[in-house]
Amino acid sequence: MLFDKVARPAMYRLAKNDPEVVHERTVAALGRLSTLSRPLSVLRRYYGTDDPVTVFGLRFPNRVGLAAGMDKDGRALHAWRALGFGFVEAGTVTRLAQPGNPKPRLFDLPDSEAVINRMGFNNAGADALAERLVTRGRPPIPLGISIGKSKAAALEDAVADYQASLRSLYPHADYFAINVSSPNTPGLRALQDRSALGELLAELRDTSRALAGKAGRAPTPLLVKVAPDLSEDALAELLEVCGEYDVAGLIATNTTLARNGLAGTDEHLAGETGGLSGAPLAARAREVVRFVHERTEGKLPIIGVGGVLSASDAQRLLDAGASLVQLYTGFALHGPGLVRRVGRGLADPHRPGSQPRWP
Repeated sequence: MLFDKVARPAMYRLAKNDPEVVHERTVAALGRLSTLSRPLSVLRRYYGTDDPVTVFGLRFPNRVGLAAGMDKDGRALHAWRALGFGFVEAGTVTRLAQPGNPKPRLFDLPDSEAVINRMGFNNAGADALAERLVTRGRPPIPLGISIGKSKAAALEDAVADYQASLRSLYPHADYFAINVSSPNTPGLRALQDRSALGELLAELRDTSRALAGKAGRAPTPLLVKVAPDLSEDALAELLEVCGEYDVAGLIATNTTLARNGLAGTDEHLAGETGGLSGAPLAARAREVVRFVHERTEGKLPIIGVGGVLSASDAQRLLDAGASLVQLYTGFALHGPGLVRRVGRGLADPHRPGSQPRWP
């Protein structure tokens, strides 16, 4: 309540109602906090939840993760555990540093509890993230890294582009998310097609195995992040490809191009290009999670993301078949109090429906 009524409005006033400025200042402040062990310890005791679970071979302290996009360049990685998260996904990063799309490119839709973004993978590049991880170390929770295609790389060069990022970051990630579903990089979603995705996953699998062999360890899990706008036929085909190339899990879903569910004064922003996230995506995210779970007979772990604004929203994703959930827009709208409520709500053994069907 304090965050919703006082902190967030104050941040927006100071930023002249520019959500990207709010985002940037928040990550910068959390980056500074990341270096202060005593405040982190205090915050961890208040916000943290211990509800350990093992998914695709990794041990997570709880089921609630930070989705990619919030901390693209890994500037605040040590703060997220203190705010209650059980894992964090950095990125999406690309082989080449890039500024992203022209501003304005981030739009707050408060009446709809939603956000539209067309950021365009603005990031400092895979090598810069790798250097930061060497210098500052990995966070005390599992670290996923989302990798995508550089805008300057042609589609026919996409495989080599992804491979370069994988090689650079391989020593540092607990899992990799292969982002082929952002709507904000031209042509990227074409990589979800059978032939293109098969070629990409085959090469990334082989690269991962070779790097793991040199390091004398098991390969790092590779996950695929899918768009909510795929038809069932297209999604079924994608799952077949994932099965062929040993994908460890699916992240469902990315942002949507649809504009269903906008409310009140937010409707005037429906014409803005980019991906919509938040409450309007919740139902579709659950549909995709349920379809994937049923189609794979529960054999492919799923990270559910989209419209998680309460513990009940998160539980519905688990009931649909997800093993873990991620927050992004919900965290931006409601702060770390939401992470605490979701984490503890899912951990409560007396909560109706609180026992997910799949570990």
